[in-house]
Amino acid sequence: MFLTGRRASTDDRSPWGDFWFQPVAPRTGSGVRVSGDSALALTAVYACVRNLAEDIAKLPFRMYQPRASGGRDPVTDHWLYRLIAKRPNAWQTPFEWREMMQGHLELRGNAFNRLIVTGAGEVTDVIPLHPDRVKLELLDNGSFRYVFTDRQGNVVRFRRDEIWHIKGLSADGYVGYSPIQLQAEMLGVGMSAQAYAGRFFANDARPSGGWVKHPGNFKDKTQRDNWRESWQQQQSGVNRGKVAVLEYGMDYHEVGVNNKEAQFIESRQLGVVEVARMFRMPPHKIQELSRSTFSNIEQQNTEYATDAIQPRCERLEDSIVFNLLGDDTDFEVELDLRSLMRGDSAARATRASTLIMAGVLTRNEARDDEGLNPIDGLDEPLQPLNMVEAGQQPVAPAISKPPVQTPADEPSGDEADARLVALLTGNAQRLARRIAVGKPASAKVVADAMAVTPLAASAWLATLQPEMAEADICASLTLLGKHGQVVEPSVSSMLSRVVSTLQQRPASVVNVAPATVNVAAPVSHIVVNTPPQRAVERTVERDADGVIQKLIDRPIDET
Repeated sequence: MFLTGRRASTDDRSPWGDFWFQPVAPRTGSGVRVSGDSALALTAVYACVRNLAEDIAKLPFRMYQPRASGGRDPVTDHWLYRLIAKRPNAWQTPFEWREMMQGHLELRGNAFNRLIVTGAGEVTDVIPLHPDRVKLELLDNGSFRYVFTDRQGNVVRFRRDEIWHIKGLSADGYVGYSPIQLQAEMLGVGMSAQAYAGRFFANDARPSGGWVKHPGNFKDKTQRDNWRESWQQQQSGVNRGKVAVLEYGMDYHEVGVNNKEAQFIESRQLGVVEVARMFRMPPHKIQELSRSTFSNIEQQNTEYATDAIQPRCERLEDSIVFNLLGDDTDFEVELDLRSLMRGDSAARATRASTLIMAGVLTRNEARDDEGLNPIDGLDEPLQPLNMVEAGQQPVAPAISKPPVQTPADEPSGDEADARLVALLTGNAQRLARRIAVGKPASAKVVADAMAVTPLAASAWLATLQPEMAEADICASLTLLGKHGQVVEPSVSSMLSRVVSTLQQRPASVVNVAPATVNVAAPVSHIVVNTPPQRAVERTVERDADGVIQKLIDRPIDET
């Protein structure tokens, strides 16, 4: 079984209603009484209050512990975080509670909460109190307390530390101004225009006035009044819209009012702009788009976040620290505005890329801004290598050295040289075969095959002769690979002939490969004549296995 009381209403004058507890609103020049609740009948007021309350309520609540060395760490295990972000009281969610508090501030300039505190000083619940039921009472000692009247008419007095009071703009520092009462005249005009619009369209968008011309005279006032009542009965109620029948030569004349001349529509539109100005709300946020364009709405959204939302967030953040944490705390709280400043996908991508490349954000922090889970290895900021602090020289990045091989794994010098010679010899043979059959080779191909610079490869290609044989080309390429520079083709040709001659000798004396000469002696001196009549002594040094280690050319004096 459930017990229910009578529904409370602002027009209910019973003990269960709110009529006797609301402040008496003064009558405005338009004849309308304006209060915090009645002003919500204006769609512009309701839209502004709803937008502000919802936008404040949806911002994530953050709590941080500053580091001694700079920076700060998020805190989620503190009673204040649980109170504001998880459970403000037993029947309201954090969104509902913050939405209501902001609505109280916008309509009445004050928001009150009763604090439920444990013996350890932790606040477990915040109980909202309606601002119209709370009064501030000054004491003789200069302090003050709060007086609350509940729905049953009971008066309860609370100490200052039992009430969390969030104030708007204030003249004395004790209570905030009521924005609705300050702008009552402007709102009264808007409410009167709205009421007139209702009456106007209830009458089929026509004026209700008119007059009837009678060619004669009524006998007396009673007869005239009776005829008027009969006429109104015939043209109202269920008879409304029926064709009127006039007798005795009577004529009906309608009284018309030109709404455009009265600037009725313009006055209502002006009222919407005035309400938006009152709440510092961009008109497009309440669907007033007469002066908005697609090019400036994004800028207005940014201005809305910085000019309308941010000051309200600062007010709430400072009030939380001052009233709930005290002045001896080092915790920091904030309402995260990034969700209102996100912009479109292209703007977000540009911002994230710029901050990541500048080393301001880590890649995981950028992923967190987009609601994505972190990835291992993306927690370190990127460091631009082409930028340093003023007056400093750029430092080359450290290059990791390969692991040092043990002597058992490290190849000997003879083995490494033998592999290198075999590789160059094979490349020279293949490249010479290709060139000999008429397939040209580029400088890049020659440089890659013989491990020389492109400049040396280009110089070698310039020395090629059309009549050169494959063996001469191979010998010249081998010398290019070993020296890293071009050897004159004439020298290469003569050496090739020497090689051919030596190849005819017994293997026990000399062992000649197609591109190398291995002589039994450690050092072999080969003297050839090169044009123009210049002798060159070629000294060939080889290792024990006959692999050429060094070629030395020494010009011999002509005499």
